[in-house]
Amino acid sequence: MIEIKNVSKWYGQFQVLTECTTQVAKGEVIVVCGPSGSGKSTLIKCVNALEPFQQGDVVVDGISLSDPKTDLPKLRSRVGMVFQNFELFPHMSITENLTIAQVKVLGRSSDEARDVGLKLLDRVGLTAQAAKFPGQLSGGQQQRVAIARALSMNPICMLFDEPTSALDPEMVNEVLDVMVQLAKEGMTMMCVTHEMGFARKVASRVIFMDHGRIVEDDSKEAFFGSPRSERAQLFLSKILQH
Repeated sequence: MIEIKNVSKWYGQFQVLTECTTQVAKGEVIVVCGPSGSGKSTLIKCVNALEPFQQGDVVVDGISLSDPKTDLPKLRSRVGMVFQNFELFPHMSITENLTIAQVKVLGRSSDEARDVGLKLLDRVGLTAQAAKFPGQLSGGQQQRVAIARALSMNPICMLFDEPTSALDPEMVNEVLDVMVQLAKEGMTMMCVTHEMGFARKVASRVIFMDHGRIVEDDSKEAFFGSPRSERAQLFLSKILQH
């Protein structure tokens, strides 16, 4: 579903990604972890061309992002993205947030978009919030709306960029529960996260990054059981000791 081939990226003189290569098969859940500044978020944003890259290629469902003929907005409409800070429209109701892209990008009728949106709102347990505005919801609720909004576009895969890092600890599980359910239903997912419990529960593989490189790309059993690199061992010893 997703193929990342020797991707390198620079900001000016500073290289943020160095020859990153990995694949994500249909239905796989890949957790990308590593220390701050290791390039995790940049890598995942390259997958739907939110971040341009200077070398290599990313192929999503057979479509090459480096091909100048590729319609990037169209591709993005098929790749769900959930950000750290929800990115909901504050002046629109929850229902409007769920329907606007369906109508404008997918060309659905208002009624159809509303039906899809409300079904997905029910799926994330927030039917009662349909008429409210984002500012009236908790952070965890807003993030669940953001997931429902991404799903309303019928994505072929979902990208999550630290979806729980802006949340109060009490709200983290309500978001992770929705993500676990998606994984069980076979959604192809790439998740940048520090939630190692989630990784242990649903990840097919774990990618560990450091200084813009993919240092490890292994099954979750191998990664948590016996990480090969000293850097990953140190990372895990710090993150798992509590």
